[in-house]
Amino acid sequence: MGMMKNPIKVFIVDDHSVVRKGLKMFLDSNDEITVCGEAGTLKEALDIVGEHKPDIVLLDYKLPDGDGITGCLNIKNTHPNIKIIILTAFATEDVIVGAIRAGADAYLLKDIEGDELVSTIRAVSKGKSVLDSSVTDDVFNSLKIAEKDQRAEFNLTDKEIVILDMLTMGKVNKEIASSLGVSDKTVRNYISKIFKKINVTNRTEAASFWIRQKRANNTN
Repeated sequence: MGMMKNPIKVFIVDDHSVVRKGLKMFLDSNDEITVCGEAGTLKEALDIVGEHKPDIVLLDYKLPDGDGITGCLNIKNTHPNIKIIILTAFATEDVIVGAIRAGADAYLLKDIEGDELVSTIRAVSKGKSVLDSSVTDDVFNSLKIAEKDQRAEFNLTDKEIVILDMLTMGKVNKEIASSLGVSDKTVRNYISKIFKKINVTNRTEAASFWIRQKRANNTN
């Protein structure tokens, strides 16, 4: 280690051990960063991430037992102060939007240059949000604006917004529960609160309401 007093602690989640080893070697060679742990699956990451107390989790988007959105939700749910950088081989707008909604602090493509990764880790550790340069600012801005409007107008919490997104994707309570790491009963409670707030009586109405909201906000 160099002279840095408190290096930024990074935890790597990727199902390819070669990728993990490469990232670890590269990041450990930087004085400002130390790799404090790694995992190959989402389940393993969730089981051990708390013990390692990382500042940042580098999260591969596609894992054998879930995607980056589920991973993000689960990690943020139990460790809200851990920052998450999603690394992915592909960037479609809906994936990016989903990741940001789920609380990702940064979103990078896997063909990123090493120094760009380091500067992103630095920026995120200081509380900035970073998107890969291939991801347009428009996506980010329209998201932030749309969400602010909806929160203010319907008084929806972050978690309720995530649940509405899942309802719209046709997810059943069981899937929502396992994705959020809560019980079916908790999900039912959330859903009945959401129905009251947006003034609908069933899931179909909730989904069509939410799709209309999103369309309205995207055209602004």
